[in-house]
Amino acid sequence: MKERIQALLREINKGIYEKETELAMSLLAALAGESIILLGPPGVAKSMVARRLKSAFKGGRSFEYLMSRFSTPDEIFGPVSISKLKDKDRYERNIDGYLPTADVVFLDEIWKAGPAIQNTLLTVINEKRFRNGDTEMQIPLKLLVSASNELPAQGEGLEALWDRFIIRMECSNIKQESHFNAMLLDDASEKEVTVPEGVQIAEEEYRSWTEQIGQVAVSEDVLKCINVIRRALGNVPVGNSDERHNVYVSDRRWKNIVRLLKTSAFMHDRTEVALADMLPIYHCLWQEPEEAEGVRDIVIGALVGVFSARLAKMKLDLENDIRVYRQHRATFKARKQIEKNDGDKKIFDSFYYHLLDHDTGNTYVILGDYQNMKGRTRENAGQLGCIYKDPKNPQRSIIRSYDGADTPKGARTVSLTRDKDGIYIDGVYFKIEKLQPGEQQVLPDPKGVVTDRNYFLEIEFLADRIGKRVEEVKDNMFVSPTDKKTVEAYAQTMYQELAKMRYEVLKLEEE
Repeated sequence: MKERIQALLREINKGIYEKETELAMSLLAALAGESIILLGPPGVAKSMVARRLKSAFKGGRSFEYLMSRFSTPDEIFGPVSISKLKDKDRYERNIDGYLPTADVVFLDEIWKAGPAIQNTLLTVINEKRFRNGDTEMQIPLKLLVSASNELPAQGEGLEALWDRFIIRMECSNIKQESHFNAMLLDDASEKEVTVPEGVQIAEEEYRSWTEQIGQVAVSEDVLKCINVIRRALGNVPVGNSDERHNVYVSDRRWKNIVRLLKTSAFMHDRTEVALADMLPIYHCLWQEPEEAEGVRDIVIGALVGVFSARLAKMKLDLENDIRVYRQHRATFKARKQIEKNDGDKKIFDSFYYHLLDHDTGNTYVILGDYQNMKGRTRENAGQLGCIYKDPKNPQRSIIRSYDGADTPKGARTVSLTRDKDGIYIDGVYFKIEKLQPGEQQVLPDPKGVVTDRNYFLEIEFLADRIGKRVEEVKDNMFVSPTDKKTVEAYAQTMYQELAKMRYEVLKLEEE
């Protein structure tokens, strides 16, 4: 299936420049039975997209029309049959050659059409049905492509029709100079393409695919991702301003988006929607063009956010473990001093002293820091320290010296001094717990091992997962080259962070 669709996309892209994404998304819409609107100035090949899509279907028929405020339903849906009206007193349209008999329809400047046309289009797009006189008929419409250089006017009742266009894309002129020059010299771009019959989609195939697409599963991970995106749409950044929008997406629209996701999975020979299928849906979520970039960032963030969060957590854990390891090592080096000067103080977990009566009674000071702490004198008002919750044991508070850098999360700065039996915290004295008579001291362990985690294994596992996600995105036919590059850039940033973590672990092993 995937090879077939790729071959089809290659054929319909011949002679068209920088419209790969528009054609791919239009084909996705057609296979899902949805509609697409292309926003952009005249002359950027919007109508060419619809013409090329017609050639994707075997025996496909098309209908095109440029709307104006003077357009009538007869021009779109066919004129009333005079003979049937006269002879049989039946109001019925001659629809052959008009929208009700077309597979692919292109309606330009759709917002200029009158209410009679627009109201009929609502049923046509949503239900693929058309009422001709007293008969309601199923129409062969697979794709309706609409185009405009403006958004629908506010307050004119166009919201329902705007919502029917599931995919919304902005079209622009050719950007790359080499592509522009090639377009100027390519006479074939104006001609109709001839897609080989073996690549075209037959009517029976289309009907069969429609049923099979409905059976594609949606995983729990995809549903979670959808809900993450849905919540984030309540606070979408707009352009480069500080403005934020609450972007409304109807339940019906989300249902149609899931149909697109299932179609994408099916076209990639999968029986379940993958997270990589999610990326193109930002084209379905914005209401105003200035929201598009913010929505795109939200969708990409949802796809790679799980890795970013895992990376941030692993980085924090490693920083804490490195800090504890170094504290452990410094404590072991001070072992002789501890035995000589502080042999009566009870050591906890190899490198802590316990402060009595501080906070909830679960406050500990690092041995090495206590050993190096200055005594309380008139000249010494105190040195900088901090108190923070132990990341591995949130019930425990840790006191340590602090040089103004490498601040533990949630730390509070304090002033510290000591005497032979305890420490002063911001001038308030707390004694250190001592050994009970006959109690044996447990001295610091020389190994310095503070964690059994294999960070190298975790780093490689995460790098592998990120790489697989990037490859899935790059392999998706409906993701634009620009979006693929953006995901790769996100991944490169994470790879750099993982490389730094590898270096920190190596450096730690060498110490």
